[in-house]
Amino acid sequence: MEQIFTVAAFWLGLAVISAVLANHLRISIALVEICVGVAVAAVATHFGKLDLLAADSEWLRFLAGSGAVLLTFLAGAELEPNVIRKKLREVTIVGLVGFLAPFLGCAALAHYVLGWDPRASLLCGVALSTTSMAVVYAVMLETGFNKTDYGKGILGACFINDLGTVIALGLLFAPFTYKTAIFIGVSTLVLAALPCTSRWLTRAYAHRTAAIRTKWILFVLFGLGALALWSGSEAVLPAYIVGMVLAEFSSADAFWVRRFRTLTAGFLTPFYFLRAGTFVSLPALVSAPLVFLLLLAGKVFSKIFGLFPVVARFRRERNERWYYTLLMSTGLTFGTISALYGLSHGIVTRQQYSFLVAVVIASAVVPTLIAGLFFLPRHLLPERAPGKETRPAEEALSDEG
Repeated sequence: MEQIFTVAAFWLGLAVISAVLANHLRISIALVEICVGVAVAAVATHFGKLDLLAADSEWLRFLAGSGAVLLTFLAGAELEPNVIRKKLREVTIVGLVGFLAPFLGCAALAHYVLGWDPRASLLCGVALSTTSMAVVYAVMLETGFNKTDYGKGILGACFINDLGTVIALGLLFAPFTYKTAIFIGVSTLVLAALPCTSRWLTRAYAHRTAAIRTKWILFVLFGLGALALWSGSEAVLPAYIVGMVLAEFSSADAFWVRRFRTLTAGFLTPFYFLRAGTFVSLPALVSAPLVFLLLLAGKVFSKIFGLFPVVARFRRERNERWYYTLLMSTGLTFGTISALYGLSHGIVTRQQYSFLVAVVIASAVVPTLIAGLFFLPRHLLPERAPGKETRPAEEALSDEG
């Protein structure tokens, strides 16, 4: 236990350093945490102490996975049904193109240029077709775009994009089994009953039993996540859908959502983003930089060339189009999941896996950094009234339910 507390304190210390750097550099803390993870892993590898980070320990993997699940839930909870219905055509078209363009482009690049076999090439296309919901939502929170129609449209398109990735991974490499049918059936029943059950629990027990809404949401997320993993899917997929189903329920109490967000961003997501950075092997990239650069260029440019003309149909202003397109060019969660699936099932080699993970993580950093520095649509940023985020003392002291 002493070792676990020591390692956890070290990782949280890195999270504090990342927060300070992000504040001074004025860029997304998620990106800084990834970069800090890369740097720490490189130093630890140089001194032969990489095992001390315990990045592959079960407890740290659980914390990182929980951070991804809760962050994905919050992203779904921001998607108000009325806004999505109004933007259904936009998010569907942008999301589908955002998936198809890099899937086809990167698969062709891996097969015809790099000489990978067909299955490895298809997995490369799947892994690099993703958009990082975790990174995009973290950026939306920091800028305030999560409260605007513009930001909610981007999040909706991210969901369609990643849904295409999950479906492609399942159809190409994971045959439909009875476990898949059970997962879909149980999830459908739970999601159908979730809104009314959550409202009843809130009316009956909120403000009487401490944090019952938080415990209820965590129970549902972890339960469906376990079922998803058992069926061969991933825990983050039902988390996003749960967030969407409970969007109206969540928006009814902004302070509860903020507390849930504090738990997620303050404790769990630093483990996720820092750990993602430790996956990058700088020596492997240095040994074959051309492969890394080709795959990174393939992902980003196929996204840009596919998405920019489509986004232009819905957004006229230059910065809005570029910001939208670049954020859709990111990747992280489902990209690393797809690459790890390929490695564990013998579809790609460990070297190919290293390149895919490095490209996925680089795509989380480079497009987002460029978007924030050069194409931020400041005219769409919501105005924050002074003192608006301050909660009255008597409300802050009350039991949250």
